[in-house]
Amino acid sequence: MSFLSPWPTRSLARSQHHLLCLRRSFCSTRRLRQDEPKPDSQERLQREIEGPEVKTAELGPLSRPLGVTERPTTILKTRTQKVKEYMTDGEARMNQRRHLIKEVGKGYYYDMNMTRKHGGKTWIAPKALIREDKALYLPNVKGKSIDTSEEKNTTTMCYGHITVLAMLGTRMSEVHVKGFVEPTNDRYASHPLYQYVQVNLQENMLKSLLVKFFISSLRAVIPTRLQPTYLVSSQNMEYVRDALGMTNSKVGYVYLIDENLKIRWGGCADATPEEAMSLETCAGVLLKRAEKTTGLHAGAGKKPKAVEQSSETPAKAT
Repeated sequence: MSFLSPWPTRSLARSQHHLLCLRRSFCSTRRLRQDEPKPDSQERLQREIEGPEVKTAELGPLSRPLGVTERPTTILKTRTQKVKEYMTDGEARMNQRRHLIKEVGKGYYYDMNMTRKHGGKTWIAPKALIREDKALYLPNVKGKSIDTSEEKNTTTMCYGHITVLAMLGTRMSEVHVKGFVEPTNDRYASHPLYQYVQVNLQENMLKSLLVKFFISSLRAVIPTRLQPTYLVSSQNMEYVRDALGMTNSKVGYVYLIDENLKIRWGGCADATPEEAMSLETCAGVLLKRAEKTTGLHAGAGKKPKAVEQSSETPAKAT
């Protein structure tokens, strides 16, 4: 009779059996992985850039007025004033938190990925003017003109004029804007109350330095008559992008501003023929009304198309 218990021997045998099973499982999984094709670094980079598949949906018309509720001013607030307003305004703090939460969820290639969806277009431009009582203000944007490098701001430039303002940032955005503004510029460029303002917005410090370094190249491309109203800006627009509908930094945006600095029309990305015609018609309506107010009239050339005041439709607030 053995004094040794059989249980240690059985436990050792059971453990060896488990190890053998694990080894077989690992070897079979390893063989399967070796048989699979390994994506190279280029494919991995392409997958990262493309991101997840973007689901396309129907484009709808602009459903809300664009702009900010506060009338723009050229007076800069001090740091103390900004901190005091932030501490006393609970709504401002909540808006900042919502904005930060929204930005955290975006990847580095988010804007590029969104251009796969309708070319970055997020709404269809309205066919008529946004009503004046519903329209919101264009925030003040400052920059330097490319002709004299003089610092200017949109509040001073646009007040008292009917302005088509284009927000640029990339070569693609320049193509987008051109499709919108060409017919309107060709028709009203000689009007004393009309002006075309371009803002080359470069919020990235490195890109801003590159644009400033190649400012002479811009002068060679931009016509001389448009250089005084072409601004190069590095202003941080982070907290007014959503208000202006500028949700994609890769595409171009066009706004029609009245003499009181209110945004009365807006368009984005690739322009359709109907949208370009809509901008031309709406600019003509505002110029016609401004003529009655100021007494200035267009010189020789075609007269603006007459559109009834009842054609204005309010943009629905969301």
